[in-house]
Amino acid sequence: MSTAKEIKWTMFIVTAIGNFIAMLDSSTVSLALYPIAKDLGVTLSQIQWVMVGYMLTLTIFLPFFGKLGDIFPKNKLYSIGFLIFAAGALSSFLSQNYLMLIISRCVEALGASVMLSNAQAIIATIFKNARRGKALGLNGCLVAIGGMLGPAIGGMLINKFDWHAVFVPCIPVAIAGAYYAWRILPSHVTKVKSFKFDYKGFLYFTVSLFALLLAISQGYQWGWTSFKIVALGVITLVFGSMFYIRDHRINYPLINFSIFHIKPFTFGNLAVMCSYMAMFTNSILLPFYLMEILKLDAFTSGLLILPYSLTLSFAAPISGSLAGKYGSRYLTIAGPVVYITALIIFSTFNTTTPMWEIVLASGIMGIGNGLFQSPSNNAIMTSVHKKDLGIASGILALSRNMGNILGVAVTITLFEEFREFFLSHSQPYETAFLNAYHTTMGFGILFGAACLTFAYIAYKPEKKQAE
Repeated sequence: MSTAKEIKWTMFIVTAIGNFIAMLDSSTVSLALYPIAKDLGVTLSQIQWVMVGYMLTLTIFLPFFGKLGDIFPKNKLYSIGFLIFAAGALSSFLSQNYLMLIISRCVEALGASVMLSNAQAIIATIFKNARRGKALGLNGCLVAIGGMLGPAIGGMLINKFDWHAVFVPCIPVAIAGAYYAWRILPSHVTKVKSFKFDYKGFLYFTVSLFALLLAISQGYQWGWTSFKIVALGVITLVFGSMFYIRDHRINYPLINFSIFHIKPFTFGNLAVMCSYMAMFTNSILLPFYLMEILKLDAFTSGLLILPYSLTLSFAAPISGSLAGKYGSRYLTIAGPVVYITALIIFSTFNTTTPMWEIVLASGIMGIGNGLFQSPSNNAIMTSVHKKDLGIASGILALSRNMGNILGVAVTITLFEEFREFFLSHSQPYETAFLNAYHTTMGFGILFGAACLTFAYIAYKPEKKQAE
C-alpha cells in the first residue's frame, strides 16, 4: 500500500514540475520585460508580446494536446512536452533580437501547452476524494508559486548577468523532467480505431482567438474605431460563430460544449478566468512601479514580490485539502474577498510607500489566491463524470490561460491609455504613472468582484424541489 502511495506521489511530482516550470518561466520574463524593452529598443506595447505570444500559443494548442492526451501514452506525450519546452528556453536564452525572442517564446509555449493540457487529468485520475483535493491544491500551489517565485529568481539573474539569464534555470529542469516523465508516468492508453481531430474547428478557434487578443492589445495604438480594430472584431465574431456552430454539428468536437450545462463547471471556469485577470493586473505593473517609480533594482523588486509565493504555498494545500473534505463554496468566496483587499492596498501606492506595505499587500494577495485556486480547481474537476476528466482538464487550463492573456493585454492597454491621458493634461511623468497605475488597479478590483460573483453562483446549493 505504501509503495503504491509513493508511486502516486512520485507521478504527481513529475506532473506538477511541468506546470511549475511553465509558470516559472512565464513570470521570470514579467520582471525582465523592462530591461528587455530597453536593451532591444522596443515599446511597452511591443514588449508585451513576449508574454502574450507565449500565452496565446499555449492557449490555442490546449484543445489539440488535450485531445491527443486521450489516445497517446501520457509518459511519451509529457516527455515530448518537456523537450520542446527546453529547446524553446535555450533558443530564448540565445536570442539577440526581438523577432527571434518572440519565435523562441512561442516554441516554449508549445511544450508548456502539452504539459498544462494533461496535468489536471493525470492528477484527477491518480487520486480520489480528499487526496484528490489535496493533490490538486498542491498542483495549483506549485503553479502559482512558479508564477510568483519567478520575479525573485529573475531579479537575481538580471542583476548578476542580464535578461538572457532568466531562461537558463528551466532548461536542466525540463531535460530531467523529460527523462522521468518517460520512465514514471502512465504509459497505457485506451485503444481507439482512429484519431479524429477537428482541424477546421481548430483553425476557426485559432483565428478567432488571435484576432480578439490582437484587437485588445493594439486598440490603444491603432485607435478603437480604426478600420483594423473593427475588422479584427468582425473576424473574431465570424470565426467564433463558425467554431461554435461547427462544434455543435460534428460528433468529434474540439470542445464538447455539452459539458457547460454543468453550472459549477461553467461558472467555476469563469471565476478562474476572472481571478487570473485580477492577479495579472497587479503582477504585470508592480515590477514597473518598483523599478521605474521607486528606482529599486531587479533583485530587490523580486524579493518584494516573493511574499506572495510564501503565503500562497501555505494557504493553497490547506485550502485544497479542506475543499476535498468539506466542499469549496465558502473558500472560493473568501479567496476573492481577501485578494480584492490586497488590490485596494496596491491602489494606494505612491513615491513614498514603505517596503513593509508592499510586502504586506503581496502576502495578502498570496493568501487570497491560495484560498481560491485550490478549492476552485477541485470543485471544477469533481463536477464532471470520470469519462470527461480529460476534457475538463483542458477547458480549465484554457480558462486559466485566457485569464492570463486577457489580464496582460487589458492591463497594459488600459495603463498606457490612462498614462497618456494624464500626461496630455500636463501632469509630471511620475504623477501620470501613479494615476494610471491606481486607475488600472481599479479595473483589477472589478475583475476580482466578477470572480466573487461567478464563484457565488457556481457553488450556490440548488434548492430541493418539493416532491
